[in-house]
Amino acid sequence: MIEQHARLVLENGCSFPGESFGHPRSATGEVVFNTAMTAYPESLTDPSYYGQILVATYPLIGNYGIPESGVHQGLMSGFESENIHIQGLVVTDYSEKFSHWNARESLGHWLSRHHIPAIHGIDTRAVTKVLREQGSMRGKIVLDNRDVTWPEYDTVTPVSKVSTNRVRTYGKGTHQILLVDCGVKYNIIRSLLQHDTTIRCVPWDFDYTGEQYDGLVISNGPGDPALCRPAIAHLKKALQQQVPVFGICLGSQLMALASGAGTYKLKYGHRSHNQPVICHDTNRCYITSQNHGYAVDTQNLSEDWLPWFSNLNDQSCEGIRHRGMPFFATQFHPEASGGPTDTAFLFDQFMNEVIRHKS
Repeated sequence: MIEQHARLVLENGCSFPGESFGHPRSATGEVVFNTAMTAYPESLTDPSYYGQILVATYPLIGNYGIPESGVHQGLMSGFESENIHIQGLVVTDYSEKFSHWNARESLGHWLSRHHIPAIHGIDTRAVTKVLREQGSMRGKIVLDNRDVTWPEYDTVTPVSKVSTNRVRTYGKGTHQILLVDCGVKYNIIRSLLQHDTTIRCVPWDFDYTGEQYDGLVISNGPGDPALCRPAIAHLKKALQQQVPVFGICLGSQLMALASGAGTYKLKYGHRSHNQPVICHDTNRCYITSQNHGYAVDTQNLSEDWLPWFSNLNDQSCEGIRHRGMPFFATQFHPEASGGPTDTAFLFDQFMNEVIRHKS
């Protein structure tokens, strides 16, 4: 691998020199950080990272390479989608030599094949300190002084860039689940398929208000939820029925907006596998995986809705539920891959509501 000099340049003027190990091009995007120790193949293929430059705070990245992927139940194993969605990757120490029984190639080679730039040799803890103090901001990865213009902030929802463009069906189970794909992670589909389901996965702006289904799931996805106006309009109508609804991540924010509440942009977001949340029903604490930059504003929740989970670090809302109807949503990922799986029981809870509604 031939390395080139590179820099990470932040919008506030901070510049961090390093070396390139991905595709040899410059790139721009919103700079965010992730504190997870493992699961970088899953993170980089998570559609919620669309348009972002990801800073990995864990110092050693690449040591177990990229896994060999097969196809199971119509889904690529080992990844959360078919594509890498980040604009660029920033790490401290990159391990070109990898060791894992299922590895097929290095992280750098995988990124190069997908035309994703990456840079190492940077103090990512220092970068993270800037982002924590000043908030997420635009940035560039610049190779050999080949500068690029600053990215424009999205006025069109990036969900439209990562959602499926046609209806897809997974499984041949008893219970009919309609899944609205706002940038769905494959492990949401895998988790639902464990419960005797047939999943009809539809585009983010698909009008499903005349469809028949036993349960509705609204997936995760990137960007500002307020821009997803068609999805909010369809969800408003769905919440007038009694069919169970489960929102995950962006799906939680869309449910809040559909119920009349609001959302706001977090200072630097939650992106890790170690976020503690507390359930207000039981006062139990769970460790969760998260990837979002927006949160639900509980100040204007209607009387029919309750805060369900809260983040123990910053007290932001991590879930809402309806007082009387089988509608609930979480900001975190109960299907987390890789881990933790503390809240995987929420899929059982959702499917119990589906079965109860059908009977």
